[in-house]
Amino acid sequence: MTSRSSASVPAFVSPFARLNDLLDRLPPGASAINMTVGEPRHAVPAIVAPVLAGAIADFGKYPPIKGTDAFRTAVAGWLDRRFHLGGSIDPATMVLPLNGSREGLFYAAIEARLTGGNTIADPVVLLPNPFYQAYAAGCIAAGCTPVMLPADSATGFLPDLEAVAPDILDRAVACYFASPSNPQGAVASLQVWQTLIRLARRHDFFLFADECYSEIYRLAPPTGVLEAAKSLGGFDHVLAFNSLSKRSNLPGLRCGFVAGDQAFIQHWTSFRNMAAPQVPLPLQAVAAAVLADEAHVEDNRRLYNAKFEAAERMLSPLFGNVTPPGGFFLWLDVARFGGGEAVTLRLWREAGVRVVPGGYLAASDATGHNPGEAYIRLALVDGIEATAEAFARLVEILA
Repeated sequence: MTSRSSASVPAFVSPFARLNDLLDRLPPGASAINMTVGEPRHAVPAIVAPVLAGAIADFGKYPPIKGTDAFRTAVAGWLDRRFHLGGSIDPATMVLPLNGSREGLFYAAIEARLTGGNTIADPVVLLPNPFYQAYAAGCIAAGCTPVMLPADSATGFLPDLEAVAPDILDRAVACYFASPSNPQGAVASLQVWQTLIRLARRHDFFLFADECYSEIYRLAPPTGVLEAAKSLGGFDHVLAFNSLSKRSNLPGLRCGFVAGDQAFIQHWTSFRNMAAPQVPLPLQAVAAAVLADEAHVEDNRRLYNAKFEAAERMLSPLFGNVTPPGGFFLWLDVARFGGGEAVTLRLWREAGVRVVPGGYLAASDATGHNPGEAYIRLALVDGIEATAEAFARLVEILA
């Protein structure tokens, strides 16, 4: 079996820097509607302000890298309730706060290399393609070669690790895997997670599960990697990353967490104590409070789902079914209209709608094929009125 990935190291550039180069010198064709960055614009939960005010004096203290007992207990409790873990996550040894999941996903690759990659002559990190840029940055910082795994319609928009050559898997120190995936919104089943965990253990690499969109879904809550790991007897080789940015509309809080493999977290804590940013104590207090409340999360989900209902109603005549099972992005195939970059230019010049070309969120393989080039990504983070207006303009331009 052979890997479908590139044999060469792709060049990584920020998709938003590329988008600015493409559009910034061009005036919008109408009042601008920005659907590029996945920054939630729904209301901040009401509980945040009083909790923050009550903890304000703690800004005068250096926070411990391990976080507070209250924060770790809140995370373990939420994971237990959400993923039916039966109390199997020890908050003292299996949970760490992160300064946003982004920095954790970056630093995790370095720890994986230090922990498991020192004896590998040419270590690799497995990345989905399209991918979140922090994965690639972590891979490069760790001195590893990225192996890009296409996550396209042929694979159900999730990477197929069973198609990767065993010798590549043997050189892997880590695999990044997002569910719901960004940008496609695909969701991994229990069986998919179990297959990934078995491969990680058989070939001795760490599985980094990016679950930041786990609470943004249409019908059924996505299965998590920790419940799959529990069904296989434990959490070795498995780390779940999450944050409050999407779940609780708190991207500016910069507070996330990681949970899972006890030995990895123990070693990583020592490394993080030298290199990683701490999470301020008042922010940990806010995080613990919002993790205990699900009402605002349900309200948040209803707002997103109303926008997806509008998308289905307005865009399906042009694109067919557009609603993914998870996340808050639309991933639209615009190949017949000229491809992602050309359509992005048209939407901005003619309609004032700013989107991201899918090719900017992916890397080209050794043959020059980019699995995102036929697509555009739309972040449904604005209000329903602006979102519906953007859909109407898109249809007018493309139809």
